[in-house]
Amino acid sequence: MKIRNAAMAAAALSLATAPAIAQVDFARASAPIEGESEMGGSGVILGILAAAAVIAGVVIAAGGGDDDSVSG
Repeated sequence: MKIRNAAMAAAALSLATAPAIAQVDFARASAPIEGESEMGGSGVILGILAAAAVIAGVVIAAGGGDDDSVSG
């Protein structure tokens, strides 16, 4: 019964504060940019490395089929 009362209180609080929160302006001022990033172009390198890792994983997964078991 206490959980039900707590849930009802939380619901009432959220309904009461929703209009006030909706009117608040959350706009941010952006900081000025002084120079370019030092990591420029690393996205291309990471993309190439990720593609190579995927290809290597496929080759390793598909390449291990030479295990012929002999039952006798």
